[in-house]
Amino acid sequence: MTVTVNTVSAEGFRHSVQIDDHELFADVPTASGGEGSAPEPHDYFDAALGACKALTLKLYAKKKDIPLTGVTVEVKRDNSEELKGKYALHVKLTLKGVLTDAQRDELHRVADRCPVHKLMTTTDVSIETHLSEGAFSQ
Repeated sequence: MTVTVNTVSAEGFRHSVQIDDHELFADVPTASGGEGSAPEPHDYFDAALGACKALTLKLYAKKKDIPLTGVTVEVKRDNSEELKGKYALHVKLTLKGVLTDAQRDELHRVADRCPVHKLMTTTDVSIETHLSEGAFSQ
């Protein structure tokens, strides 16, 4: 899987984000000089956590025959201290279906073990950026 990001126009900040057969867009908020026409990269970071928790819960419930009919995940960020190295995400889960208290507790524990949650909190991620040696274009 490769993610490819391309500038849409030379004048603005809007970019296309191609992930296999899926196309998304990213932009900068109007307060930062963009058009605000699409989510900004931080939004995708936060959304990855919410989507992972929802999908993990649905997969787990199906595997364990827990009658979970739906999940709503709300992710709110506090990036007020990001420049100091602190980025806080506050997650609210709403579990739908006729569930016992024990099933709700089990699903709550499982949500914090989703792969993206673990990636964000326990993994040493390394990033190497290389400059393409391709042809110069304007």
